[in-house]
Amino acid sequence: MKQVEGLVSVIVPTYNRAQLCKEAVESALSQTYRDIEVIVVDDGSTDDTKEVVSSLDTRVRYLFQANAGVSAARNLGLQSARGEFIAFLDSDDSWLPWKLQLQLKVLQELPGAGMVWTDMIAVDESGSELYASYLTNMYGAYRYFDRATHFRVARTIAAICDDCPAEWADRMFYAGNLFTPMFLGNLVHTSTVLLRRSTQESVGGFDTSLVRTGEDYDFHFRTTRIGDVAYMDVSSIRYRIGASDQLTSSELGAWIARNDLKTITKMIDCARNEIELPESRIRQRLAHSHAWIAREELFSDTRSATRHYLQSLRLNPFQARVAAFFLLSLLPVRLLRAMRDIKRKLARA
Repeated sequence: MKQVEGLVSVIVPTYNRAQLCKEAVESALSQTYRDIEVIVVDDGSTDDTKEVVSSLDTRVRYLFQANAGVSAARNLGLQSARGEFIAFLDSDDSWLPWKLQLQLKVLQELPGAGMVWTDMIAVDESGSELYASYLTNMYGAYRYFDRATHFRVARTIAAICDDCPAEWADRMFYAGNLFTPMFLGNLVHTSTVLLRRSTQESVGGFDTSLVRTGEDYDFHFRTTRIGDVAYMDVSSIRYRIGASDQLTSSELGAWIARNDLKTITKMIDCARNEIELPESRIRQRLAHSHAWIAREELFSDTRSATRHYLQSLRLNPFQARVAAFFLLSLLPVRLLRAMRDIKRKLARA
């Protein structure tokens, strides 16, 4: 069977990360699959990003926009992309050299799959490896997800890769319709994704109303609604964790939680009959999302936290822990913060 071929458009949104962005772009340019274009979308940087990336290679295109967020940056990249395939690469991540070549082989083997994603290696700010397999650590929805149950297709990577390294011989790639499992939470990390341009055009762009974070879950959830997707059980990227400028930093927890609720509510409104879950499970998922928002807001916006705890209990009354925190949220905020500070001091003792 002939290898799938075609231009891959790699979209790299960035903001004031000149040197990290350079490393990300160089990892794309170093792919064993050479037919790529790299579109760096600068979201209003004030550093020397333009000078650093523009001279790297003729395959790199630099676009600038006034600061509008990562969704708008990715959408600008999509509008400018010329490839038959789309890949996303965040400017603080980097790819292993074989990533695109192996993913294209998976899409060749699975012509009905519109997207393929992978596991990832977690590294610290210095680049030292922390976890060889981090995907299931980062995305809590994997505790509800079973590959044997939710995927229809399961094959070894060795079956499609003649020169497969020995350590990959028994690793698997999978395919199936994951729209219902994705309702329980995100399973896909954006920098690991490769998708067909035809699939992306059917999905559309990133939702710019999901400001600051959470836009990736919405996009990948909509992608799984289009049809089959594939997962490759190897780590194809190096994902930097622990940095203060990451969109997943702890101070953005409330934004992530609110956007999670927006995403699942929107999908219930437009595709409830496609989510193959009983009404009780839908209510539990909504209850979880409200409780998540409340937990993130407990010490910053107590009134809002109380409302979300109460809504969570209305949806699912059988939550002893949520009920306890609901009662705590009724206490004066000064007392709540004092209790939190005492707990932290005891933990450090």
